Amino acid sequence: MDFISILIIAIGLAMDSFAVCVGKGMCRQRFYLWRSFKIAVVFGVFQGLMPFVGYALGIGFASWMQHFDHWLAFFILTVIGIKMIYESILPKSDSKCEVCDCKEDIVIDWKNVAMLAFATSIDAMATGLIFVSYPGTILTAILTIGLITLFFAFGGIFIGVRFGKRMRFNIEMLGGIILIGIGVKILLQHLLNGA
Repeated sequence: MDFISILIIAIGLAMDSFAVCVGKGMCRQRFYLWRSFKIAVVFGVFQGLMPFVGYALGIGFASWMQHFDHWLAFFILTVIGIKMIYESILPKSDSKCEVCDCKEDIVIDWKNVAMLAFATSIDAMATGLIFVSYPGTILTAILTIGLITLFFAFGGIFIGVRFGKRMRFNIEMLGGIILIGIGVKILLQHLLNGA
């Protein structure tokens, strides 16, 4: 798997974290740089490590999976993409700040942040199975997914604080479309190359 594909998968996976962080940012009046960075690091660490968990669980099935790895990648990315698109069109609650920390202080509710980071990274664990067939890329994938998520989460908090109340975002749909596109690309590459 080439780096561009890993990068695009990382961007697709980061969309959930981005959307959640925009929501967290919308609840706040001020943007705190260090506070936002620490929250973004938690999202990045969870999102970066979960593919390794999936990879480690799938490694025992590596030889068996090589026969249909392209179909597995297509299936996993398509299912995750469809799930993201579906969730993006569900009606959202209009109640203000249901699950976020609206207090205007710099104290971080680490339990809430960890829970949100874990919830948004479950899809990344399933994606880790894809890298079983590309063992030389897992470290690159972990670092890329973690760093891209950190960047997107930080940007999401900033955008949420600065513009969130004025704009509506449907970034989850974009993330779903990206993941489906990568799944189709992997499948077509394999089928057209006759690998």
